[in-house]
Amino acid sequence: MTRSTTRDAELRERAAQVIPGGMYGHESTKWLPDEYPQFFSRASGARIWDIDDNEYIDFMCAFGPNLLGYNDATIEAAAERQRRLGDTLTGPSAAMVELAERFVALVSHADWAMFCKNGSDATSMALMVARAHTGRSKIIMARGTYHGSHTWNTPLKAGITPEDRANLIYCDYNDPQSLQDAAAQAGGDLAGIFATAFRHEVFRDQALPDPEYAATARRICDETGALLVVDDVRAGFRIARDCSWSVVSVQPDLSCWGKMIGNGYPISALLGSDKARAAAQKIFVTGSFWFSAVPMAAGCATLDHIRDSDYLERMVRVGTVLRDRLQQQAASHGYTLRQTGPVQMPQILFEEDPDFRRGFCWTAEAVKRGVYLHPFHNMFVCAAHTEDDVRRTLEATDAAFEALRNREPTLGPVEKLAAFAEMR
Repeated sequence: MTRSTTRDAELRERAAQVIPGGMYGHESTKWLPDEYPQFFSRASGARIWDIDDNEYIDFMCAFGPNLLGYNDATIEAAAERQRRLGDTLTGPSAAMVELAERFVALVSHADWAMFCKNGSDATSMALMVARAHTGRSKIIMARGTYHGSHTWNTPLKAGITPEDRANLIYCDYNDPQSLQDAAAQAGGDLAGIFATAFRHEVFRDQALPDPEYAATARRICDETGALLVVDDVRAGFRIARDCSWSVVSVQPDLSCWGKMIGNGYPISALLGSDKARAAAQKIFVTGSFWFSAVPMAAGCATLDHIRDSDYLERMVRVGTVLRDRLQQQAASHGYTLRQTGPVQMPQILFEEDPDFRRGFCWTAEAVKRGVYLHPFHNMFVCAAHTEDDVRRTLEATDAAFEALRNREPTLGPVEKLAAFAEMR
């Protein structure tokens, strides 16, 4: 089982000279086992190839943007047609209006759409709209939930001042009483409540939204005039063909979308109800590339596919098979997995693994065998994953469990995670 890593090592060395830390952000591998490649060369369907041409069945899906399959022919054809006409122009193309129309038709709470580039852009826009709508300052969000990487929500401390977080009030996710207490603390200055589609932090079991918690958030906003914001950047269209909180029968005033909109093309969105339309017209937000036409054309084709195909049902079917068989396989090797969240967005952790040494070893062994799993971040199933991919994955994970069993007596604490914890 020999893999070449020569080119990856060379690129890491070159990157260290010209990029701070050699890499940054959520796709940096500095917190992952050494077996993980940093650089990739190509992708197709549910497969990726690293810079040394090692092939992987990919269960990270570019951290979410790959919804239908890398290089999906229909999406690429739509993008190419627009690329030949123009992309970043002095003004937007008709695709902007067409994409907004598709979104409003699909998402039941939405009456309008605004487009940007990243999930952090969309959540920051939502924050501004909530404040513009209410004339208030305070925002409630659950402790530990991830809403982006701008100064008001980035999870790490460096470069952040207390003033950046001065108007945030925290509650416990899925705890209605904690949410009510936070609203009481905000008093008459509550502008909005932010909620993730479901609880999906790193290093933790995932949790679907409790209906009572969701209903409490809606009631508080109705009583106070604040806006309810559902952050669907990570989960959008992977839970439902609507806002993810539709599964608990709660409609937000604003919802934030990203990752999957263009099946890999850079675009995100803020959707809103008519209640918030006037406020959305007041704020000033923009970007030189926010109105680029190619991602919007790709987005139109993606939303058409979401509307017309069985992509979601296929993801659920494959994800269910993977979850069930992994649980059986782990037990056959004497391990117990904690698999939480939706099957199409799995989080896989080990019981009795408080410092993640088992998870790090097992996923590293899987990567060496051509299956890209993650030791502490939720993963993603895409519509291009097949049952044959599951079969091949299970062959790799079976061998990875065996390797873990053999290596376990020599495993120690994961030093990289201790360094990461100090930064949080």
